[in-house]
Amino acid sequence: MKNVTNMIVAEGLTKNYGELVAVDHIDLKVAGGEIFGFLGPNGAGKTTTVRMLTGIIRPTQGRIHIAGFDLLRDPIKAKEVMGVVPELSNAYTELSAWKNLQLMAELYGVPAKTAKARAEELLVRFGLHDRKDHKTKTFSKGMKQRLVIAMSLMSDPEILFLDEPTSGLDVMSARMIKDVLQELNNRGKTIFLTTHYMEEANQLCNRVAIINHGKIAAISPPEELKARIGGLGRLEVSFKSHVDSSDLRSISGVTDVRESGDKTYLYTDEPGTTIQHLVDYCRAGSIKIVTLNTLTPTLEDVFIKLTGNGRGMEEVAEVVTNGS
Repeated sequence: MKNVTNMIVAEGLTKNYGELVAVDHIDLKVAGGEIFGFLGPNGAGKTTTVRMLTGIIRPTQGRIHIAGFDLLRDPIKAKEVMGVVPELSNAYTELSAWKNLQLMAELYGVPAKTAKARAEELLVRFGLHDRKDHKTKTFSKGMKQRLVIAMSLMSDPEILFLDEPTSGLDVMSARMIKDVLQELNNRGKTIFLTTHYMEEANQLCNRVAIINHGKIAAISPPEELKARIGGLGRLEVSFKSHVDSSDLRSISGVTDVRESGDKTYLYTDEPGTTIQHLVDYCRAGSIKIVTLNTLTPTLEDVFIKLTGNGRGMEEVAEVVTNGS
């Protein structure tokens, strides 16, 4: 493998399907040893981007370098250093877990002795060792996903691409996968992760990129995004009795209202002032507040701001880029 600082580099990456521009001249650099999150709404271009970066489809325009290798000119060298976990399981269902792993080892030219030892280690780590001789078609969705990730690690890749790896999984499988990703990263592996789960990205990623309508809206560490975005103060309040959200929207300073379980979230640019108006509103209506908390912005708040609500994407991107 070449000695490079950036393990993934994309320049002017574009993909057109007829008149539809799925990915529009995006630039990305992912440093070695980084967990890089790639976020965006459905249809924003996430999966198309991953398929181009992993050589599954060719870009209409642009250049891609993987560990210093030009993916379009030298695809074999580039693919040798990557492991890929697609959104849908690609394990062979008529084969056992063990045979799936050995097949991957053969495809990547892993010596038999190394392949056996690595397969044993991965099966134990992913909680599949007691089912290693069972056909994959008998596995649950979580077990299949754990197996697919284990398969991608048989070649001991330097870069791991994962497309929605924990989507729809049980809590145990999702936690196990996240723990493994953190362990791999601690060993210096570079991880490119697409996910719909904002908290997952917030916990795992060194940086995140948010794509919207085929363009990059922002690239920054999660905390930097949250700090720079501004205007996303939030109050979490629960009431003794039901309060109509439309009435809460009329409170001075409230820009949006959302309900979740027994809690109501009031979005505001001025939390302190909004608290005063909220208390006045409740006092006037004899409404009892059970709990009231001021919350800092979350990555989900940033995501919503960038991809749909509030200021336009271009304005927010300028804030994130310039820090103004």
